[in-house]
Amino acid sequence: MSARRVTTVAALAGLLSLLAVGAARADDTPALTTPGSPVVVANEPHRLALTWTPSAWVGEPGGGEPITYEVRAQLGPHVYRALGSTTGTALTLTNLAPGSEYRLVVSAYTLGGYSDPSPVTPVRTAYGRAKVSYLNQDWSPTNNQIQHALQVTNTGGEPLDLATVRVRYHLTFEGGNTSLVPNCDWAALGCDRIQRTLTFFPPPLPPSPPPGGTPTPTPTPTRYPLPGTPIPGWVELTFTDGILAPGASTGPIQLRHHRHDWTAIDERDDPSWRAATGQWADNSRITLDVDGVREFGDTYA
Repeated sequence: MSARRVTTVAALAGLLSLLAVGAARADDTPALTTPGSPVVVANEPHRLALTWTPSAWVGEPGGGEPITYEVRAQLGPHVYRALGSTTGTALTLTNLAPGSEYRLVVSAYTLGGYSDPSPVTPVRTAYGRAKVSYLNQDWSPTNNQIQHALQVTNTGGEPLDLATVRVRYHLTFEGGNTSLVPNCDWAALGCDRIQRTLTFFPPPLPPSPPPGGTPTPTPTPTRYPLPGTPIPGWVELTFTDGILAPGASTGPIQLRHHRHDWTAIDERDDPSWRAATGQWADNSRITLDVDGVREFGDTYA
């Protein structure tokens, strides 16, 4: 056989293989029916119990292996966060933050197939010992300041020692610029009783060459982090003292943050940012811990 004929046969075989793969993918449809939306049967601080109607095999005969159900939080179109799984049709979650909003779905799968995700069940988990209310006071999210008011409310049944409370407003420092001056303009309980700390997490440095080895082919940047690198972080509030009775709040804490050089800040990619509405609202993308235990908020809800 000539070299030209061998080449032609190989090309045709490769084309037929691609067509077969394309046909297989086109026929790749769910083998299981869609499970029912999760139904909340118990909603307590740090505990959310769910149940749902089961899936079944599409057509006959069905497979013999058990069906596994996975409960997930929908973060965006086709983007989910796994929360727990079971081979039954009920599950209790204990890894969710109190007082936080979640969009829950259930998906089913086996070794032989999968289902589409169920319709979404929106739920706010029961409040824990405290919550954070938020008022965006800046109607322009791309100017040179971040301005908002927060207040902490005791949602538990016992007095709350503010010295055990930690509040974090989560940011993304666009462009790799982590310069930020956190200010307290006014607070009902006094700005002198509120400590403000800035924390951020730059990506790791390039690896060092091994002892006696050649340098890494990627040059170490002269400016680090690289310009344009988004860096996550937060402004943390802690309190020197104060006791909140059940149902009582700190009152407004008016905050204003800016860069040292007063350049523009784009707040729209900050996890804790919400568009200004002129109204106070619970913002479960601001996190609150009491004695190191999460009592409100989940930036990955």
